[in-house]
Amino acid sequence: KQSVSILGSGLVGSLLAGILSKKGYKVNVFEKREDSRIQSVQGGRSINLALSRRGWKALQIVGVEEKVRKISIPMKGRMMHDENGNLGFQPYGKEGEAIYSVSRSHLNEILNSTAERWGASIYFGQKCQKVDFKNNHLLIKESDGTLKHIPSDLIVGADGAFSSLRKAMQNTDQFNYSQFYLAHGYKELCIPPDAQGNFALEPHALHIWPRGQYMLIALPNLDKSFTCTLFFPFHGEKSFDTLSTPNQVEEFFAETFPDALPLMPTLKEDFFNNPTCSLVTIKCYPWSKSGNEFLIGDAAHAIVPFYGQGMNAGFEDCRVLSELMDQYHGNWPQILDKFQESRKIDADAISELALQNFIEMRDKVADKGFLLRKKIEAKLHQQFPEKWIPLYSMVTFSDLRYSEALSIGKKQEKIMDEVMKTSDLETKWESLDFSAIVKQLEI
Repeated sequence: KQSVSILGSGLVGSLLAGILSKKGYKVNVFEKREDSRIQSVQGGRSINLALSRRGWKALQIVGVEEKVRKISIPMKGRMMHDENGNLGFQPYGKEGEAIYSVSRSHLNEILNSTAERWGASIYFGQKCQKVDFKNNHLLIKESDGTLKHIPSDLIVGADGAFSSLRKAMQNTDQFNYSQFYLAHGYKELCIPPDAQGNFALEPHALHIWPRGQYMLIALPNLDKSFTCTLFFPFHGEKSFDTLSTPNQVEEFFAETFPDALPLMPTLKEDFFNNPTCSLVTIKCYPWSKSGNEFLIGDAAHAIVPFYGQGMNAGFEDCRVLSELMDQYHGNWPQILDKFQESRKIDADAISELALQNFIEMRDKVADKGFLLRKKIEAKLHQQFPEKWIPLYSMVTFSDLRYSEALSIGKKQEKIMDEVMKTSDLETKWESLDFSAIVKQLEI
């Protein structure tokens, strides 16, 4: 058996470990954190995530789709909360289409156990100290300080945005790397169940309080609570810098998110006890240099969370890699060459889309012109379902490559920009020549 060493037993690392083990590889996974199945692991990572079609398809490979469905909650659209507490629901797609709120830790535990069931060995409390590319060795430091050399046929960096393998690759010749931090960070807060033990908000929606330069979102949990995430500037007049006392936090929420505040009894404690986390975009290339090592998931292409595609993109990496392994029968230099060539442009595309969607979510979703635009696009999709597919649907509910979705989306945006210039559009949009609009896609 060929031996594979995977750095990181997070979502992508554990899924990949299961896939490789199932295909007959001898897989060892080295994770610097402790095993969350034995003890609670604290960290700054998002508590829950949005799982969509691309992620589900990858989970099928290791046979955990049904198990994961049992711990996920479908969200059929966005529930918008304006400054007065008025609600507006915007469906994500057609009837039956939804994204799924799932606990990061529960999903990770399922994937770790599945990888082990397929034959992978996962070692916790193991930190990568050094990568020897010449001999394909890892120097691993155990939690008790013991150092050990691990030889492998293949080394995988699935250890996230601050990957040890990628850092080692950055010290090699002709390796390109960039990172970009948003001026905004995020903090996780909580809406517990109501006094009767029920959801305090509609559970089958992703709740958004858009407020221009900042926003609050809430995703449902199985225990009938909601995990809230405040996206907020680090610096400025209203920022993490300036909300420095419990009274300031309460006053800000009362003014900005008045309908959320009464649902958050532990707001002040959560605000000061939970970490403030950064939002980083990472790009690099090549993801593999010698054909004996490669980066995958956030280690190769960390993105901001505003399209809900970070995990889904990493899982799709695993699916694409699995298909290439079947196609090229274990010829790793060829597999990895095709993998990075194919996935790099898609990773760059979803990175761009995620940054764009931040602006849409915080600034536009409550705008009347934007909502009218979405109505027209929904009508186009209804009348011409094969020809006009909204960008969100292409990204979230289809198998279309991210790069193709971005390209088509830009074309549609240009067409819609012209449509939105129509006079008295608000009163006569339903009588537009939808056929003529769709025909412009062929030009």
